[in-house]
Amino acid sequence: MARATRFMTDKVAVKGGYVWSYLSDFSRRWGEMEAYPTMIWTQAPGTPEVGQIFLDAYRATGDAQYYAAAEQVASALIAGQHPAGGWNYIIDFAGEASLKRWYETIGANGWRLEEFQHYYGNATFDDHATIECGRFLLRLHLEKGDPKSRAAVDRCVDFVLNSQYPNGGWPQRWPRMGEFSKQGRPDYTGFITLNDEVAQENIDFLLLVLQQLKDERVREPLMRAMSLMVDLQQPKPTPGWAMQYTMDLKPATGRTYEPASITPHGTAAAVGQMLDYYQLTGEDKYLARVGEAIDWIASVEIPAEKRGADGRNFYRDYEPGTGQLLTGHRSGSNSQNGRFWSAYAKDDATPAKSINVAALRARYQRVAAMSPEQATKDSALLGRGPSLLPPYVVSHVGGSDLNVTVYDDKKTAAVAELVASLNAEGYWPVELRTTSHPYAGPGPAQPPAGFVDPGQVGDSWDTSPFTLPRGPMGISTGAYINNMARLIAYLRTQKA
Repeated sequence: MARATRFMTDKVAVKGGYVWSYLSDFSRRWGEMEAYPTMIWTQAPGTPEVGQIFLDAYRATGDAQYYAAAEQVASALIAGQHPAGGWNYIIDFAGEASLKRWYETIGANGWRLEEFQHYYGNATFDDHATIECGRFLLRLHLEKGDPKSRAAVDRCVDFVLNSQYPNGGWPQRWPRMGEFSKQGRPDYTGFITLNDEVAQENIDFLLLVLQQLKDERVREPLMRAMSLMVDLQQPKPTPGWAMQYTMDLKPATGRTYEPASITPHGTAAAVGQMLDYYQLTGEDKYLARVGEAIDWIASVEIPAEKRGADGRNFYRDYEPGTGQLLTGHRSGSNSQNGRFWSAYAKDDATPAKSINVAALRARYQRVAAMSPEQATKDSALLGRGPSLLPPYVVSHVGGSDLNVTVYDDKKTAAVAELVASLNAEGYWPVELRTTSHPYAGPGPAQPPAGFVDPGQVGDSWDTSPFTLPRGPMGISTGAYINNMARLIAYLRTQKA
């Protein structure tokens, strides 16, 4: 663990921060897209998640090396914090001109990654970027009372509160700093956003702040946000939730391949939130229409004979009000000549999501049978129950507390094999099958002659990531996090 961590801090880190993967000679590196050598990433498995595993290692060993490494992560994140208090996906230590150049080149040519095709100059809740940074810095502050981290957390809380709309919702990006129109659609980043758990993560973060910092100013905003979730459920015959909404609470479009739609997976997630909020508040309004939502989900489950080989049992998008299935299409070959659109599905829809409807209904029935007093016995909102911040954030197996996880001989042998697989340089080599075309300038206005769309990426001018059958060996931030988590888990069981 110490050798692997020294390699990460001494050889991999850029001013204390990380991207997702690196070729072994560091000639190329990637976050969600290819990154400059001066960049770090806030999206998982990026910089804040590395900071969390450092704190897990410190908690397990008491070794100051890990706390110092976590402090370096905090310094990187604080240096890249937007003046408004949030974070962008990317921090570029070469400065704003370099970041703008990246957006104008690599970002602009990622055909299916439209969120990177325009430089807004603001911060985002998308992909948990802001909240993961805030959550790590809060944990670091609580570990030893670090004042720099506390100041950054306070700015992050200000960002969450200041960006919230009066009705309780949040935009995807804030503050508003210019708009970006694609194929004539309005800029979606100001819509009320549920996609990628924006509202859920913000509510959970404010609840954590309320419990851990006793900051009462967050109570009313988080209750307002929970109440909005009730209002966002649509009427029959599609009584579910969308990914984003206009200010009059109507489903809205997102990126050009994201139609205004009701989604089964988003509805299942919202149902889980409704049950959580009943257990926080004891208020019946959170249960009132959950049964409708679950019945609708069950009504659109794909029959077993039509599912894919991976068992996915739901399509993605249904038209609000009619319930007709929508499916996405694209034509062209790159971000210059390509376009996405949605149409009513015939036989061309692909199963996209998996939902355990029986488990969802069983939880609803269990929670609905509780009295308000029973439901709220562990409500953090009411000052009850255990801490929302576990002692180990990353180092868990199957969600269970590792202090009661038994390591048998087979598992112990696997740990020994993991230790032995750390190479002489100090990292675990991983086959990097995800890659991208290097930036080669703007793509042609017409698809190249003979171009056949492979589905995941376009032509050689498309800088979107794609997966190869085989790839070179390299360095993976995610592998470091996962392997450290396994070793920390083993240490914990040995101490127990």
